[in-house]
Amino acid sequence: MSEPKPSKFDFSHLEEADYTLRMRQHDRLFGLLAIAAGLIFLQGYMIAPLIPRLAEIFNVSAREMGFIVPAYMLAYALAALFYGILSDRFGRWPVIQISIVVFIACTALTATAQTAAQMTFWRLLTGLGASGVIPLTFALIGDMFPYNQRGGKLGLVFAMMEGGMAAGSAGGAILEPFIGWQLLFIGTATAAVIVLWRLRRYGALFDAPKVTKIPPVATVFAGYRAVLSNFRGVRTYGYVLWNGIYHSGVYTWLGFYLSQRYEMNTFSIGLNILGYGIPGLIFSPLIGKAVDRWGRRWLIPPGLAMAAIAGLTMVPFIPPLAVTMAILVMSLGYDLTQPLFVGIVTDLADEDTLGQTMGLKVFTLFTGFGIGSWLFGEVLHWGFEVALVTFGVMQLVSAIAAIPLFGNEKPKPVNVGA
Repeated sequence: MSEPKPSKFDFSHLEEADYTLRMRQHDRLFGLLAIAAGLIFLQGYMIAPLIPRLAEIFNVSAREMGFIVPAYMLAYALAALFYGILSDRFGRWPVIQISIVVFIACTALTATAQTAAQMTFWRLLTGLGASGVIPLTFALIGDMFPYNQRGGKLGLVFAMMEGGMAAGSAGGAILEPFIGWQLLFIGTATAAVIVLWRLRRYGALFDAPKVTKIPPVATVFAGYRAVLSNFRGVRTYGYVLWNGIYHSGVYTWLGFYLSQRYEMNTFSIGLNILGYGIPGLIFSPLIGKAVDRWGRRWLIPPGLAMAAIAGLTMVPFIPPLAVTMAILVMSLGYDLTQPLFVGIVTDLADEDTLGQTMGLKVFTLFTGFGIGSWLFGEVLHWGFEVALVTFGVMQLVSAIAAIPLFGNEKPKPVNVGA
């Protein structure tokens, strides 16, 4: 018996080719969005190591200059609540575009600051503008991929965010003596212009609006209450807040720590904190895949503990190289926690409110960043030893508590029939 001839109406090969093309477009899309996220973190993290230098330039104390960090972080946190809601109504892409444009303009205008107050003002506006990109990128991942496939994409975005941390932390401090702090901001804005120009061709890939109108304020807060009305939501957002407080508090004042304890200049500070962000750049994709396979319960507690031990290691006087190693470990601890919290948050909301839920997550994280940088600076009245012990012990307690609290975060079974 002869085999049946293929139907002339068989378009399966075309469907396969179309699927391959779409996957390539998705990869390019998330690659560019990841670069945009990296640039946002680059300009956010290059500030802290420059605090001693900027305090000297603007003739203010380091503690007064340090207010530029919480000004940016808290403005970023507040605006994130609204970007998510707007994206649910108008779509992710228009809101991401607006956010990048405002970020570009305000980052460039930061270079015009003549006083510490002016720089604080521009940093506040930059925070308001920049905070639409990252939460909406996370929301897109939730829109386009099932829960068991989100770890890899989240890993890509966090890898670039960590790369931005590393480049901003070290690169800004190293380059400032040669090109000046103004060109650091102008260069970052220029890079963001290029990314936005490249993103324009992928606008059609973004999803359509999820809702037909912006919900009333009461409905918005009802949605937030719904997310926080169960144990899993309260636990996750609580850890997002505290982890942000810890990492921002210690990191923000690392430059001042190295300047005061080891009498380092800006260039040396940059070299010693070069490791912050590098582990994430290297390992975040692998961590994302490990999460998809084994779940979050095995990774979150060790990540919290590693960050705690790294901070406590810096309490006694140790060689600068040991400080660099502690910074590497602390950075890896961040990689084993915040991306994993994001994955859980994407599973807390329904499809119509994912943007709002991600906005709440970023609001919580950056509120933690702002509080942490301010609170650590206040505890510094009693010295670095007291501040590091206080923060480190609390982080260690949170790591121990996380063992039972995250014990149910196992991989979900794949629905092969879907």
